Amino acid sequence: MVVDRENVRYLPGIPFPPNLIAYPDLGKCLTGVRDILVVVPSHGLRDTLTAALPFLGPESRVCWATKGFELRSGKLPHQVAAEVLGKDRPVAVLSGPTFAKEVAEGLPTAMTIASNDKDFGQALATALSGENFRAYTSDDFIGVEVGGAIKNVLAIGAGMCDGLGFGANARVALITRGLVELTRLGVALGAKHETMMGLAGMGDLVLTCTDNLSRNRRMGLALASGKTVAEAQEEIQQVVEGVLAAEAVKEVADKLNIEMPICHQVYRILYEGASPREAVGALMGRQLKPEQEQ
Repeated sequence: MVVDRENVRYLPGIPFPPNLIAYPDLGKCLTGVRDILVVVPSHGLRDTLTAALPFLGPESRVCWATKGFELRSGKLPHQVAAEVLGKDRPVAVLSGPTFAKEVAEGLPTAMTIASNDKDFGQALATALSGENFRAYTSDDFIGVEVGGAIKNVLAIGAGMCDGLGFGANARVALITRGLVELTRLGVALGAKHETMMGLAGMGDLVLTCTDNLSRNRRMGLALASGKTVAEAQEEIQQVVEGVLAAEAVKEVADKLNIEMPICHQVYRILYEGASPREAVGALMGRQLKPEQEQ
């Protein structure tokens, strides 16, 4: 990557911008830097922040594009960051419907930045926005992070739904009812309802459930074809966040006694050996109730 000046494995043929320099040494990368963007899977966030901490100055501000709950603890990324970096440092999360390939190709994209510091959030939005990239600001850490975590679980379900040939009606029903589940847990954790209806909630959910650039959707398609989780993971060759998120979401939902039937069925398929068709049958056979009942 340093020599080739491109991500040969995941974004071949797209060269780094001239002002982007790759440093394989973390200390050299961070020393003297004020604003830092961390882009790692959720299971690697704590270790990455811990490794970075010795190189941060008192003025350093940290943003992450990590989506998911921390496995075992069930903590959101901003809670992990507070434990590692302290509660007084300006931090932010970047999330929303953003496939890396399309961003790298310069296609129009919009996303959300939530921060505990208004100036930092606005500075990030200004720095990242351009002709084909637009950043909106928010102060709702929980909403932005919950949306980014749960949509991956639901996208696995959407992939299975399409892989089994259930059609557009079923896909839209899954996305719509999935949004209810996402909102239900988010609000219970302290998120704002309107955040769930925005780019980091509904926007990211629809994108991840409907396009095959989504690793989580491809995981669902593979499972529907009869592959095991391990076989599908080997085929995709990238971290599929929804697999780990399904376990974490179940633990958090159970702890709060929040009903999330679609996410629960995805968990059963991933961890308890249930078949996709069996899971659909369980969902369709649930007791009838008013749509707006939360």
